This record gives sequence, C-alpha cells and structure tokens, in this order.
Amino acid sequence: MISLVLFALAGILVGGVVQLVKSDATKFSVGLTAVLALLATAGGFAWWPSGEA
Repeated sequence: MISLVLFALAGILVGGVVQLVKSDATKFSVGLTAVLALLATAGGFAWWPSGEA
C-alpha cells in the first residue's frame, strides 16, 4: 500500500516538474521537485519487495 502511495506521489511530482519547466520556474524549484520525485520513486521501490504491494 505504501509503495503505491509513493508511486502516485512520484507521478504527481513529475507532472509538477513538467509544469515548472514549462512556466520557466527557477532551476532551484525544478531541481528540488525533481529530487523529491526521485526520492518518492526510490521509496516506492524500497517498500515494494517487502510483500506489502
């Protein structure tokens, strides 16, 4: 369950990165959002093998 939530969060954050790039946001905000998306994806994969998903 937690892995699915983290993957959903990662998808929302990736969409946010796309929108930030389209709106010419600062590199810091794009980078921060991208790092959070990567962390959410990594967390989803980390929780996946525990038999919870």
